[in-house]
Amino acid sequence: MKKTGIIRKTQSVCPVCLNKVPAELVRTAEGTIVQKKSCAAHGEFCVPVWKGFFDFEEWVQRELPLTEEESQSCSGNCKACSTHPQGTCCVILEVTANCNLRCSYCFARGGEYDEMPSFETLCADIDRIVALAGDPLLQFAGGEPTLRDDLPQLVRYAKKAGCAYIQVNTNGIRMAEEEAYVRSLAEAGLDIVFLQFDGTDDTVYRKLRGRDLTEAKRKAIQNCDKYGIGVTLVPTIVRGINEDCIGEIIRIAISMFPAVRSIHFQPVTYLGRYPGLPATEDRYTLDELMRDLVTQTGIPENTLLPSRCDHAACEFHSTFMIDENRRLVPVSNRTSDKRVKRTSPQDNRRYVAAHWSRNAENDQETIIIGKKDEMDFDTFIRYMRTRTLKISAMAFQDAANLDLERLSRCSLHVYENGKLLPFCRKYLSPLVDD
Repeated sequence: MKKTGIIRKTQSVCPVCLNKVPAELVRTAEGTIVQKKSCAAHGEFCVPVWKGFFDFEEWVQRELPLTEEESQSCSGNCKACSTHPQGTCCVILEVTANCNLRCSYCFARGGEYDEMPSFETLCADIDRIVALAGDPLLQFAGGEPTLRDDLPQLVRYAKKAGCAYIQVNTNGIRMAEEEAYVRSLAEAGLDIVFLQFDGTDDTVYRKLRGRDLTEAKRKAIQNCDKYGIGVTLVPTIVRGINEDCIGEIIRIAISMFPAVRSIHFQPVTYLGRYPGLPATEDRYTLDELMRDLVTQTGIPENTLLPSRCDHAACEFHSTFMIDENRRLVPVSNRTSDKRVKRTSPQDNRRYVAAHWSRNAENDQETIIIGKKDEMDFDTFIRYMRTRTLKISAMAFQDAANLDLERLSRCSLHVYENGKLLPFCRKYLSPLVDD
């Protein structure tokens, strides 16, 4: 049994006023890691950040705590910060605030106001992003970006401007209804569709998204498959609604491989629009998701690896090949992973794109592969690059659990008014009215 008490000191923000405050990560007698902090104006706060299903200190062993200089220099308000130490892997560009859904949980408050920037404005934004980030993975987001008729033209412009990979974050409704629109996106150079995918039946979608969407998701994937666009399923996991759907989502992904290239889980985060204040018991932590993933699928737990680009407490990832019986064959192994150096954002985006996008030449090969020990080395390497299913997750932060140590390692940035902002700080909102 690990010792209880303070295991890490960091900085956070008050969930009421968002001012920077000191914070501590504390292990309780039950083994849960909680973040404790106090604001002089608004009192004390305590929220679980790790439930003890995996060894937290082992998981974050490569992460250095904030230095005294970093603690002092980071204001907690990234809109005023020019010293963020981490480079950029992916840039999010909001191309509209409009949306054809009103989801219960939405970090961007999609559809609450009407905003559709001009094509010329967005082209200028893309040019600025390339100047700031080089050749990023660019994600068009919103709102719902497919509400723009000129989205294919934006994809084409971004490719010519120097963005290495283009991704669209979408609910898939228009992509299900208009095959010609999907074709135009593919012809423009779209690499990846980041598809909202919360479950395998309409009960989940009615609760989270307000309408039946199962058939639309299936049709959107089929249309993307037809035109060679890689699909990443993106489930938002909310306790009491769909945490028991994790295994079935993965089984659906396997059945639709290689149209579906990856699954990227997101435990619910209380940013933007959400239905009321989160209770402590509603918190669904990254290690809890890992536990449920292992339990529902039988995946060996040591196949789950922490991020080496962003902070380890933010993410896990795992890579699998699929055998002749459509079973997952693990490729990654945490026990044998002895790499200690951090991965650069540039290397990370190349790695992500290789696993999330489609490759026309390799799509001509056999879909179901034999076990890796039946292959020669060159075949194994080729399949590793193009014929694998990726399972990953990102645990975003909100005002209750924001950790500036984690924020300082963030490579997922949102473009706003000429700057690149860490995702969690850009969408941070008070959890309690002052």
